[in-house]
Amino acid sequence: MKRIISRLSMQPILVLGILVAIFAIETIAKDNELFALTTNTSENSLDFSDLQDREKYQTIIEGIINNNLEQVSFGEIVQQVAQELLGAEYKAGLLDRSPHETLIISLKQFDCLLFVETVLAIANNIKQQNYGYQAFSRAVENQRYWNGKMNGYCSRLHYFSDWIEDNQKRGNIQNITEQLGGVDTVKKLNFMTSHSHSYPNLVKSDANFKCIAEVEESLSDNFNYIPTKNIHRVYDRLQPGDIVGVATNIAGLDFTHTGFVYRQPNGKIGLIHASPAGKVAIAPDLQNYVGKVNQAIGIVVSRANK
Repeated sequence: MKRIISRLSMQPILVLGILVAIFAIETIAKDNELFALTTNTSENSLDFSDLQDREKYQTIIEGIINNNLEQVSFGEIVQQVAQELLGAEYKAGLLDRSPHETLIISLKQFDCLLFVETVLAIANNIKQQNYGYQAFSRAVENQRYWNGKMNGYCSRLHYFSDWIEDNQKRGNIQNITEQLGGVDTVKKLNFMTSHSHSYPNLVKSDANFKCIAEVEESLSDNFNYIPTKNIHRVYDRLQPGDIVGVATNIAGLDFTHTGFVYRQPNGKIGLIHASPAGKVAIAPDLQNYVGKVNQAIGIVVSRANK
């Protein structure tokens, strides 16, 4: 009887000891994960052209890990990463400053598509639990260029409809606009060659001009989009982190802006984007925002395959 009582009295102590041990193991594992992140980032530090970019990247990754967000949906990771970049400066033309195509990466300044590519690349690293800079830069290149490989100015996916099609072909995303009830239209894309004076790398290079003209000839004339007045009707089918392209009626051009669906705590659907107004920001209502964009006709929605 004394042995039974003794064993029973020891059970709470044993349980407490086990819980403490589990907590210690989890803490050590988390610390090791953060240590590995720091080590990987340090090893790749020379790949970051800017120290502030490296520090910002590490802060974002560590925040996700500390809040145990690696296991949530990919779209929720995208939204969280995008939030970490709120307030960053909007800057047009970042990819066209050099006559030679280079893999431009920035965590301080964005145009609208650079913001989308950067956020998706970081989110991909988090979901894959591969936090090194090399994986990050490869993910950016994979999205930005035809067939995922940088090979000069013409290899960049300049038209967002081409960006969507090429990334969908390679399994990165899925264009879900038609599933959401989009309507068809026909549009010939030739804005770049018909406005070549706006593109320094076309003015300075006949080879680039000829190549882009060939790309334009290869692009599909078919276009499916959700008219602005109907956007609110698909709110319940949109997910955080869905990629939104703002379609335009400007002759020869497909889109003028892009960003991500932002689902607010109250359930309302907004847009988180690198705003031409000056910085990364959240527009509280997606349809209202699109309705105020000059010459916008609606949206196209794509979803990352993760």
